[in-house]
Amino acid sequence: MISIDKLGVEFSATPLFLDASFVVNSKDRIALVGKNGAGKSTMLKIIAGIQEPTHGQVSRQKDITIGYLPQVMKLTDSRTVMEEAETAFAHISEMQERLDKMNEEIARRTDYESESYMALIEKFTHENDRFTMMGGTNYHAELERTLQGLGFQRTDFHRPTSEFSGGWRMRIELAKLLLQNPDLLLLDEPTNHLDIGSIQWLEQFLAQRANAVILVSHDRAFINNVTNRTIEITCHRINDYKVKYDEYVKLRDERREQQIRAYENQQKEIADIKQFIETFRYKPTKSNQVQSRIKMLEKIVPIEIDEVDTSSLHLKFPPCLRSGDYPIICEDVAKSYGAHQVFGDVNLTIKRGEKVAFVGNNGEGKSTLVKCIMGEIPFDGNLKIGHNVQIGYFAQNQAQLLDENITVFDTIDRVATGDIRLKIRDILGAFMFGGEASDKYVKVLSGGERSRLAMIRLLLEPVNLLILDEPTNHLDMQSKDVLKQAIKDFDGTAIIVSHDRDFLDGLVEKVYEFGGGKVREHLGGIYDFLRSQPVQGTDTLTFSPKPSAPSVKSSPKADKDLGNKVQSLLSYAEMKERNKTVKKAEKAVEMAEQKVTKLEEQIAEIEEKLATPEGASDTTLFTRYGELKAQLAAAEDEWTEASMNLEEISRDEP
Repeated sequence: MISIDKLGVEFSATPLFLDASFVVNSKDRIALVGKNGAGKSTMLKIIAGIQEPTHGQVSRQKDITIGYLPQVMKLTDSRTVMEEAETAFAHISEMQERLDKMNEEIARRTDYESESYMALIEKFTHENDRFTMMGGTNYHAELERTLQGLGFQRTDFHRPTSEFSGGWRMRIELAKLLLQNPDLLLLDEPTNHLDIGSIQWLEQFLAQRANAVILVSHDRAFINNVTNRTIEITCHRINDYKVKYDEYVKLRDERREQQIRAYENQQKEIADIKQFIETFRYKPTKSNQVQSRIKMLEKIVPIEIDEVDTSSLHLKFPPCLRSGDYPIICEDVAKSYGAHQVFGDVNLTIKRGEKVAFVGNNGEGKSTLVKCIMGEIPFDGNLKIGHNVQIGYFAQNQAQLLDENITVFDTIDRVATGDIRLKIRDILGAFMFGGEASDKYVKVLSGGERSRLAMIRLLLEPVNLLILDEPTNHLDMQSKDVLKQAIKDFDGTAIIVSHDRDFLDGLVEKVYEFGGGKVREHLGGIYDFLRSQPVQGTDTLTFSPKPSAPSVKSSPKADKDLGNKVQSLLSYAEMKERNKTVKKAEKAVEMAEQKVTKLEEQIAEIEEKLATPEGASDTTLFTRYGELKAQLAAAEDEWTEASMNLEEISRDEP
């Protein structure tokens, strides 16, 4: 379907990857992996035709369609949700216009017997059939189903996209791509800004309905559930593993161990050769052997070991002024967009030094309340910012706020002041922007690199109130851990908006739940909150148990509630599959009964014959009788096993 041949990309004579070659086939589910900055997003852009490689080529099958979801979106705010989603069917509208014109021409012409008229009729018929097949007559119904499947209500369809948070706008882009049903989906960090329910829905869609998929994600569970092939970018090369992500990790570790052993053996061989050369270099009797060793040394191709990202980020927020005892106080705060109320009657008090989490589904108002605190939007009620409060704000769309036309170094140099300007190189190095990486232009950075750069900017000014809106998006696991530790060590107050339960675990001591237009306070950590909250429905928070702590005990009531919830969420497909299994088991019992009955009848016939003088002397009847008795015993065993299987399945039915 798509062939990548000897692809190479260089920035300022520095290679990103070289001689990359692989083929994308129909129904491939490919995870593109590698450390931040390895070139994953660049590879997607090249395949999508947005960026040209330095050398090599991408061969695409004729008429292939490609859908690309970029890591950083440039969204328009001039349309409603429905109008934006309808752009996915621009080709349908164009086809409708062509059909209308052909229909007018057919009605106008009278040369019914001419070849051109017959050709026009044939073309119209072909295009009309294609139009119908592509859903031209009912695409609005499909559009509405998809938007509702992604969590939108009918009342949302005619709201401006500007009223929605980043996560919901990402869903609009996803809806547009999925409605187009391209031959190849290119998804760059598709789970960013999505809640858990949306991620599971996307997993199911990609597994059941999508064609070929190439995705980049730091969500290990997501890529392992979706993909069946892993392509790694490492040491400027491509390694293609025809396995899921978990299996790839094992194979990669085995590969690296082999490389290390081979490298050590090669280094020993090189050392021995050099030792021989140095020992006998000036002995005439050994000159031929020395020259042979020198040539041997020149021919050795150094073994490369796949790079492992062992660099670490050492984040430390600078000392700050002491703020008042209560940095944030909300009294009856409310926010509405027209008739739509995001939240109302919000009353909360955040004390100095507290680390709190804002959690809830996208669109419930987490980022909206943050904007109210920042004074970016008007609101009703009373919101007080405490004495001496200095806010450091990491926005959800932070990457979009960077100037793309300057370098990494200049980005920091423009905001640094005083003695800190002398340490810019050291700070950039701590964030994996060491050496030539600091001279890269922002426009060529990956999403993860942009997030790290934005985080550096936040660190340069002393603050005592951190507001972080989805800070872990685009960050790898190691970066998340270091950032988490830095926030733990932070002396000030922190408000963290996140869906990342592992990141919040052990970091926050209070949780504010956003949902149904209300904000509820819960004391304790994120898992204390999750264990105490019964799941109300698919529109509210849905969290799975903490993976690293399967032994956590819950109350009998919570277990019962969870059991009822699991049962209520059984999909139609699951029920259909269960019924199919039951019918199959019933059929097996029925066939076994028929087999036993038939054998018993055959045995009865032979027993009648054996009762006669002629039959008693027929040895073949005795042989046949023995065979049938053995077959009957086996058939009875089959019937017993099938009956027990049916009984077990029936007992397990809800």
